[in-house]
Amino acid sequence: MKKIDRDIFKIALPAIVSNITVPLLGLVDTAIVGHMGSASYIGAIAVGGVIFSIIYWLFTFLRMGTSGLTAQDLGSGNKAGITNTLYRACLLAVIIGVALIVLHRPIFHIAMGLMDAEPEVAVHARTYFYICIWGAVAVQLLYALNGWFIGMQNTRIPMVVAIVQNVVNIPLSLLLVFGCGMDIAGVALGTVLAQYIGLIVAVVALRLRYKQYLTRIEWGRVLQRSALLRFLNVNRDIMLRMVCLIAVTTWFTAVGSKQGELILAANAILFQLFYLFSFFFDGFANAAEAMCGKYKGARNVEDFAITVKRVFLCGLVLVAIFTACYVVGEDMILGLLSDNQLVLDTAHDYFHWLLLVPVCGIMAFVWDGVFIGVTSTRYLLLSMFVGTVVFFGAYMLLFPRYGNDGLWVSFLLYLLARGVMLCLVFPKIVREI
Repeated sequence: MKKIDRDIFKIALPAIVSNITVPLLGLVDTAIVGHMGSASYIGAIAVGGVIFSIIYWLFTFLRMGTSGLTAQDLGSGNKAGITNTLYRACLLAVIIGVALIVLHRPIFHIAMGLMDAEPEVAVHARTYFYICIWGAVAVQLLYALNGWFIGMQNTRIPMVVAIVQNVVNIPLSLLLVFGCGMDIAGVALGTVLAQYIGLIVAVVALRLRYKQYLTRIEWGRVLQRSALLRFLNVNRDIMLRMVCLIAVTTWFTAVGSKQGELILAANAILFQLFYLFSFFFDGFANAAEAMCGKYKGARNVEDFAITVKRVFLCGLVLVAIFTACYVVGEDMILGLLSDNQLVLDTAHDYFHWLLLVPVCGIMAFVWDGVFIGVTSTRYLLLSMFVGTVVFFGAYMLLFPRYGNDGLWVSFLLYLLARGVMLCLVFPKIVREI
């Protein structure tokens, strides 16, 4: 059991560092344009950031599906399977990245039609998007490589890549913006260059650490019908799951917006605190992905069950820590995120719902990692679909009478429904192993 605990933290801690650095690229861009003298630059980064978040969020299935399949091949000792999964993931990543670049103009125009941004913001957003989209291939390949590294029980390389990206992005963007006078184009180009430098670091690490798996590509095996269909089916289920997740979070934000700028701002602040918790918890979910997938591949039911229990225990400790910090530091935490007293007062009115999010979400977060690791993605999709139906059903019943309180209760029920659904089907997963 001590070995399993060590393995969990060996995977989880670097993953947590990586997760925390994820939003830094966007924060760096926002901070730089914030000193360029025009509010329209900040608006352009915000609009472009939303578009990229939605697009790239849809394709995070490439990381998740790759990690589970790789971990299972590792557990079963299938070296050829490990190699072919890597090549399949990279091939799909290049196809997706190139497709996004080819289709970037219609994608941007459709997105801008939905956002209805001001003309000056739209012009700068177009400049930012048309340059940043050239990083799509690097982003997709990093999804594939990071998923493969996690499946190989290695989260240190993704952590190093994430740190390098941020360390490189800051001076590059500053040089291009203020040294070369490129304005928002410099910010976008700095981000793209940082993404490709991160990809180079990942590829170098791959060659140095896992050279024995980089055999000559045998396209007949990489494109083998049964293996390719399994790979695509896993990724399809996770992608559809992400569509449901985006629908819930987008609707939550849209409903907040309809209630006025104070509630919109308060909900946004509280959601940032929810994301902060999820960044930490996803590290343990990554550990569950890697280890549960490996133990499924090895048909090791005993260590699989122990891993699930220990990850749940780590999750409960994390819930207790975050809940205590939120309770004790409510005023200080909210004060760090805004100095607008009206916004702070509104956030205080709904803060009690935030305290319940980790409690209601722990089952969903843990099970997501476990089920991705064992590639039982159909159940993941089903649980997300049930949770989405519960969210919108509860919203229609509660929001008209209770307003924003009803919206938050609907979100809590959505998290609970996902977790309960996966609890019910988990015994079947154990029997299959």
